[in-house]
Amino acid sequence: MTKYEIQVSEDKSSLALSASDLIAQVIESTLKNKTRAKIALCGGSTPKSAYTLLGKKNIDWTKVDLFLGDERWVDSGSQDSNCFLLNNSLFIEGNPALKASFFSVSTVELASPEDSAKDYEKILKKNFDEDPPRFDLILLGLGDDGHTASLFPGSDSLFERDSLITVGEGKGYKRITFTSKLLSSADNVVFLISGSAKQTALKRLLDQSESWERTPAKLVAPNSEIIILADKHAYPSL
Repeated sequence: MTKYEIQVSEDKSSLALSASDLIAQVIESTLKNKTRAKIALCGGSTPKSAYTLLGKKNIDWTKVDLFLGDERWVDSGSQDSNCFLLNNSLFIEGNPALKASFFSVSTVELASPEDSAKDYEKILKKNFDEDPPRFDLILLGLGDDGHTASLFPGSDSLFERDSLITVGEGKGYKRITFTSKLLSSADNVVFLISGSAKQTALKRLLDQSESWERTPAKLVAPNSEIIILADKHAYPSL
């Protein structure tokens, strides 16, 4: 049974600070025992402020490998791209985070979303010794429909058990996404959740009887305790 540790912040600003501090702590802790820290980041509006703070932190970014847990199949210059989000928060000119190694998802330059998924899986296998790859930290969001990464209710991606990367579809986009197998292999998983619109989805995530088909975030089941960073609007008194 998956266990959760919930940390509640007063508002979105303090949530962003808590998230940036936690990610930095995991990186610094990892580098005490490993030569490189491997982190997977998520998209969405909630983490942008956290990335802006994180990018300014003076940690040893030269030893950090950054990946995306999912990406829309759009041009990297599109405002709908998670890559665009990072370029306008974490990787702003002058930020120490620019020294990190970032492995973006190739999208429309390839023939299809399926080709993009296969290409990103090759990148992961090249950069990890473990099978499945074992991230030091995977940061995830939670949609108001219960999706995480790009594992949406009703999508075939929920049933993919063999691959590391698959194609999801939701809210009008084809998407390249980590599978539940890969998400559940991380040493640390953190959900970053804000806003009253997420209350129902968060309640379902924490409900032991809830179906993963209705709330795909339930598929994320690492051996370690999952940390949920939420503001009081998302977690008022659930």
